[in-house]
Amino acid sequence: MSGDLTDIPASARLAELGLELPPVAAPVAAYVPALVSAGQVFTSGQLPFVAGTLAATGVVGDEITPEQGYDLARTAALNAIAAAASVVGGVDGIRRVVKVTVFVASTPGFGGQPQVANGASDLLTAVFGAGGNHVRSAVGVAALPLNSPVEVELVAETSFDPF
Repeated sequence: MSGDLTDIPASARLAELGLELPPVAAPVAAYVPALVSAGQVFTSGQLPFVAGTLAATGVVGDEITPEQGYDLARTAALNAIAAAASVVGGVDGIRRVVKVTVFVASTPGFGGQPQVANGASDLLTAVFGAGGNHVRSAVGVAALPLNSPVEVELVAETSFDPF
């Protein structure tokens, strides 16, 4: 497609990685998982659900190691891709990832949020190639919904127009 940042579709990259998009997680409160506005898709914060169950609970730096946090951020990012893809006609409707925010429930004094957030960033780059390069915030928080260790939200460009 003209104007793409890579000639390999994200769907093909997912297949090469041995990944499939999971079903979009049902909202746990009053919001929608994703929506399109002005050529961008915005996701709500996505937790590391696997088959409808939170993959782990706890705080990074206590019950959850940074390495586990990295893997959980990767899972949450895959869920964010699924949420975005659900409103843009599939994963190939995502042109590029613009902004990622990763919230990490962590103990006081834990400063490894950027390394945990790399789980999300590394996955996005693997799936979207150059189109996965993004700006990012990695934020330490005291607690997240459902006692999740991580939450990931993203903003991406799309050529999909739902109207």
